[in-house]
Amino acid sequence: MDIRRVGVLGCGLMGSGIAQVAATAGYDVVVLEQDQKFLDKGFTSIDKSLGRLVERGVGKGGITPEQKKDAQSRLKGTTNALDLAHCDILVEAIIENVAEKRKAYAQLDSIVKKDCIFATNTSSISVTELMTATERPARFLGLHFFNPVPIMKLVEVVRTIATADDAFNAAVEFGKKLGKVPVRTVDKPGFIVNRLLVPYLLDAIRAYEEGVGSIPDIDEAMKLGCGYPMGPFTLLDFVGLDTTYYITAVMFDEFKEQRFASPALLKRLVLAGWYGRKSGKGFYDYADPNNPVAGKFV
Repeated sequence: MDIRRVGVLGCGLMGSGIAQVAATAGYDVVVLEQDQKFLDKGFTSIDKSLGRLVERGVGKGGITPEQKKDAQSRLKGTTNALDLAHCDILVEAIIENVAEKRKAYAQLDSIVKKDCIFATNTSSISVTELMTATERPARFLGLHFFNPVPIMKLVEVVRTIATADDAFNAAVEFGKKLGKVPVRTVDKPGFIVNRLLVPYLLDAIRAYEEGVGSIPDIDEAMKLGCGYPMGPFTLLDFVGLDTTYYITAVMFDEFKEQRFASPALLKRLVLAGWYGRKSGKGFYDYADPNNPVAGKFV
């Protein structure tokens, strides 16, 4: 199928990033939000992100001022779900909550044309469970982008047992046209990346709890010893401790394996509201964002 018009549900951090890369790739994009203030915030973020790409310059991964203007001309924000009626693919990027996602899909299923592909950006929820809120199981799949979307090259394309081949292949090609590298996977908790990444992050917390090393030393060890761009605690704070905690709950519920169980320290930090960078505190204190200070918890 030929994807020409893209719908994005949600204009937060992920939704605005997905809308940006789709518009930059030449697609007409309609972004749906509940309130105009969320659209304004998301479109301001897109403008700043495109501005940084202009500053970078062509040949260095950037774009021209004309390309920025062209991309913005393809973007439309709306609070009216009817504006998504003629989309060829709808990418959902709202709160990581099953009930809220199912509610949104059930509402849009009767509005959006029948051959439109529904794609969820979920990182942990069962794609199959979300699919059952619609009457289009053959045209339902996962498109898991990574943060920040304009920079990260990977997208996991997730198929359920009901996903039709033509819809899945179209989603893979769509990912390529966005300038991403799509990897194919199936609807199993964590998909590929989180299935392998989450146990590593949880083991880092356990190692700290057991006194193996300090938070900065463990971070430095994994950066310099394994060539990772950031250490596990820096990454946890970047992703969000609440997000990681939620993912561990989903994966442990599925597998019942200790490697997916949340360490006590992670749970305590989440209960305290210390989610990482977005809350100002996590494993590091970000009172001065340029010089975060590691906490001492054991």
